Amino acid sequence: MPAGVSLSSTPSRIRALLIVNPVARRAAIERDEAVRAFAAAGAACDVMETTATGDAARLARQHATKYSMVFVLGGDGTAVEVIGALANRGPAVGVLPGGTGNLLARALGIPMRMAAAVPALLKGRERRFDLGQLADGRHFAIGLGVGVDEAMIAHASPQLKQRIGFLAYFWSGTLAGLKVERIAYRLTADGVVHEGHAVGVLVANLGTVLGGLITLGKEIRPDDGVLHVVIFAPRHLWDAFRVFGRMLTGTVGNDACVSYVAGSTIRLETTPPRRAQADGELLGLTPLDITVRPGAARLLIP
Repeated sequence: MPAGVSLSSTPSRIRALLIVNPVARRAAIERDEAVRAFAAAGAACDVMETTATGDAARLARQHATKYSMVFVLGGDGTAVEVIGALANRGPAVGVLPGGTGNLLARALGIPMRMAAAVPALLKGRERRFDLGQLADGRHFAIGLGVGVDEAMIAHASPQLKQRIGFLAYFWSGTLAGLKVERIAYRLTADGVVHEGHAVGVLVANLGTVLGGLITLGKEIRPDDGVLHVVIFAPRHLWDAFRVFGRMLTGTVGNDACVSYVAGSTIRLETTPPRRAQADGELLGLTPLDITVRPGAARLLIP
């Protein structure tokens, strides 16, 4: 993992833009605490709130050049919206924990307490990450999946997320995995076709999720210029239990029911068409065309 770029500015010289999605699970509560944390660090902070879908990207494009850093407080979808809008443009983006899963913040090692997250990022360093991009221009930083991965997102009810936070995804994913529902897929990666049946197909940019709790593959890195497709194909319930256990222990790459395909241009098809999710946001149906944008994201990490 590259050391990244150290930020030479001291907090007192930093002028930050904070983009807030007020409908995210924790953002409305955490907004004032974030503002206090910027003030305590001696950094100037201007707050702008979204009011509609697409606002986060619009605000970032219109105002980011006036600031030395851009912070985003909302769910993973809002964070990736800002990151995508500023891809290959800058300034660097700091992701604050304000949603249900906070998968991206956890993956970046960002503290879950706002009072700790803000100063950690202000004193942090910049790192370039790859991004996945869909044909309609939308981006993802973590991964895009069909099958059990999509079911994990779709079946985590708002009530359950309100009660137990990101553990709602853990619970719904476990229930979906126990069904061992197989789907027919056709995957074309850099022109090479792969076909079969699987419980889930995940186009991954990160090798671990949930702060390292779950490993998707040790060879998957967010700065290697390609995306890695992880194909989960357990045949029965025992296989599913074993695969899940190995994801927890970091040895899933050794399992015969898991295979990998890497590529920079990917087409994912299923029969019948299946709904997909990307970074916790539900998408339309397959087929989906995906490309990688190497090093396009400029992210702050502690």
